[in-house]
Amino acid sequence: MTFACAHRGDSSNFRENTVAAVMSAIAKGADIVEIDVRITRDGHVVVLHDESLERLWGLPKDVADVDLAQVLALGEGDNRIPLLTDVLELFVGKSATLMIDMEQADPAQLAFEVTTKGPLSAEQIAWCGHIDGMRKIRELSPDARIWMPWNEVEEPDFNEVNLLAPEFINMHYSYADRRRVARFHENGFKVSVWTVQDEPTMRWAVDIWIDSITSDYLETLLQICEQEQLSIIPQVTPADISEIDVDYALEVAKVLGRWAILISTSVKPGHRSTKTDAADIVTVVDVMIENHVREVIQANFPSHNFVGEELGGEFITDTPTWYLDPIDGTTNFANTLPWSSFSLALAHNRTPLVCVVTQPWLNTLFDAQRGKGAHCNDQPLFVEVHDAENPLSSRIVLTELAGCQLWPGMLVLLEGLAENFCTPRIMGSGTLALTGVAAHYGVGAVIGDFSPIDHLAAVLIVSEAGGVVLNEKGEKDLFPETGGIMCATRAAAEPLFNIWKNAIKE
Repeated sequence: MTFACAHRGDSSNFRENTVAAVMSAIAKGADIVEIDVRITRDGHVVVLHDESLERLWGLPKDVADVDLAQVLALGEGDNRIPLLTDVLELFVGKSATLMIDMEQADPAQLAFEVTTKGPLSAEQIAWCGHIDGMRKIRELSPDARIWMPWNEVEEPDFNEVNLLAPEFINMHYSYADRRRVARFHENGFKVSVWTVQDEPTMRWAVDIWIDSITSDYLETLLQICEQEQLSIIPQVTPADISEIDVDYALEVAKVLGRWAILISTSVKPGHRSTKTDAADIVTVVDVMIENHVREVIQANFPSHNFVGEELGGEFITDTPTWYLDPIDGTTNFANTLPWSSFSLALAHNRTPLVCVVTQPWLNTLFDAQRGKGAHCNDQPLFVEVHDAENPLSSRIVLTELAGCQLWPGMLVLLEGLAENFCTPRIMGSGTLALTGVAAHYGVGAVIGDFSPIDHLAAVLIVSEAGGVVLNEKGEKDLFPETGGIMCATRAAAEPLFNIWKNAIKE
């Protein structure tokens, strides 16, 4: 069974950390209700997350700089900042556990003293937050229920963990996966993840046997937590294209795209290793992203196939198949050059259905669904409409190397562009090169060798945005079996293809 933990009470329906939010969470059946504590200038423990009172209460002062009387004057009734003692009373006679969180270690001593004088037993209270605060709680009580924070790519030293003796290891969900959860369970610890705000990720958390999920969206979380974990290994199964829930597939893809933006921009590349040669590298973040995406897809679409850049997979006829490059432009990413991308697409045979492409450093998510158009950050996306005697003149066409090498005909392509006063750009991500036609970065893009892992999402976006996508034969083709691929605006398509065709012949 997975516990549902209400983040700051029923915070999607009431102002967070108020009596109203906590009462609602208890009434709706939350297993655990999480609150935050701070200390006022005159030494009272109040229930508040932010250091400042400005975001929620309009007072541009830190709570540590004001007295309790000023705090209690904000809001009214159940919609105000309560004392910790007020919240303790709400749990009397209830089955829910109160979890007390602290961003800093400072509140630990006073908050613990308040609970020891309150009406709840230690069994009905859990503690989480700053590691030094958790050490203080353990020092004060050998029986306290502690949730130890751990947000690292590497696993902790279990000898050190045992000194704190936590009941739960508490982490941002990005750091959890099936293997890690099993490892913590083997060592006698439960696992909690925060803060999960969408249904696809909730389903994944339940599927990999997470013990507690924290969310602002309590009603959805309660429904998901009632579901049983899969008792058998999912089987990849052929299906007719009409049987695929394409709308939900796009929802899941967008959830994963937004998550990938977070990880790409907040987690350091870490250790890198090589694959085919020294220029073909992979980072721990590549593997981290692919592993999470695979697990989420499996939890939500257990019969679907998966092909990924880092962990492999193969095309299966008549089977819905996802194609992923977790970081297209890994060399850029590993060298801290902010031009890389996440590419995820679902196809049935050679028909692409939905996709997302991200440009993390601009917080941009492109998506498309077959027959329903393309979007950029949920706004409709259209390829540039332009007209000129020479639509390549003074414009940009993007291409990419084959690893660190020129692809056959690439120099001829560059020469042909130069003859048309068109400037080529090689930026380091084939996904973004092709998507760039829809994003108005250039009027065309040519890739010497098509791969669905790297390019399928991009070409679906360009096509749905009104652009032209051609294979080496000049045919409209979003999934060529061999050869390269070209995307272009309608005006630039013919002259660019002629240059590319000449390059292929040479």
